[in-house]
Amino acid sequence: MATFSVVLGDPESGRAYQLEADGQDANRFIGKSVGEEVDGGALGLDGYTLEITGGSDETGRPLHESVAGTSLKAVLMHGTETGYRQRRDGERRRITVRGREIADDVSQINVSVAEAGSTPIDEQLGAAEDED
Repeated sequence: MATFSVVLGDPESGRAYQLEADGQDANRFIGKSVGEEVDGGALGLDGYTLEITGGSDETGRPLHESVAGTSLKAVLMHGTETGYRQRRDGERRRITVRGREIADDVSQINVSVAEAGSTPIDEQLGAAEDED
């Protein structure tokens, strides 16, 4: 069974929430790609739609949008792409990244709220109680 650490970003409040998805909830993410939308019910957020914005595998390699599938590939990067920051002008470097599709070997998934539900996230996750 797959288990994912899911980082949920809320663009309205600017807050991020760290959640766990395992069992049947984790299966809703398998086979999805970066940029696709997932029902928020997988994380206990009924009425929400979440967009997958990225992630990384257990060794820290980022998911890269230009690589299809789940395999590893060395990509020539320049500028400030995901997983690379150039140190001087014109520098390019080949970096190993993972494909954009989510599989069992992905350990962290980054998602953002695409469509908000009627109930605020704090209330559904019980985060409002923790702050008091």
